Amino acid sequence: MDIDRQKRRGFAEAIYCPGKAKEHIREIARQLLRDKQNLLLTRLDKKTFIYLKKHLPGLQYNPLAKIGFIGKKKAPLKKGLVLVVSAGTADIPVAEEAALTLEIMGNRVERLYDVGVAGVHRVISHTGLLKKAGVIVVVAGMEGALASLVSGLVSVPVVAVPTSCGYGASFEGLSALLTMLNSCSPGIATVNIDNGFGAGYLASMINR
Repeated sequence: MDIDRQKRRGFAEAIYCPGKAKEHIREIARQLLRDKQNLLLTRLDKKTFIYLKKHLPGLQYNPLAKIGFIGKKKAPLKKGLVLVVSAGTADIPVAEEAALTLEIMGNRVERLYDVGVAGVHRVISHTGLLKKAGVIVVVAGMEGALASLVSGLVSVPVVAVPTSCGYGASFEGLSALLTMLNSCSPGIATVNIDNGFGAGYLASMINR
């Protein structure tokens, strides 16, 4: 276990659950808790949560974000609002993974969902909120154009998250990923497909 990660990076090692036996997750979690570190379990399915709940008192679960956690949430940072924006409702699970990661890491978070470019007036009508944020996480599938639009409206860093939502030619998120990587609006950092946790983590570091 990387017990020193909290000192180096500001937050304890998170446990990525898929591919791990539930017994392995249990023992890794116990080790973190013995060292008095916050526990954050990503991509945790409900069946594994039910098993872990019996062995890890106090374990909480958000089924939408598929995150399990134990530990007191830090007091939200007084300065630096992080805004999490999603293009469509199908993108919300990834957006919630980012938002919950940010909250557990002690950030002040607001959500702005279902404001994709298919109805561009929806995001334009929230320009005031966009400009209040110190950093913005934008989650979008299909062509992934929302990140460029949002970045063009604000003066702060944007963390773009492509999702695997979309029809066949979106290639399970590759189309959105390439759009975000090729954005002509400077100040966008793009994480991997469906990586809400990585986006939340990066946005938290920027916000600190």
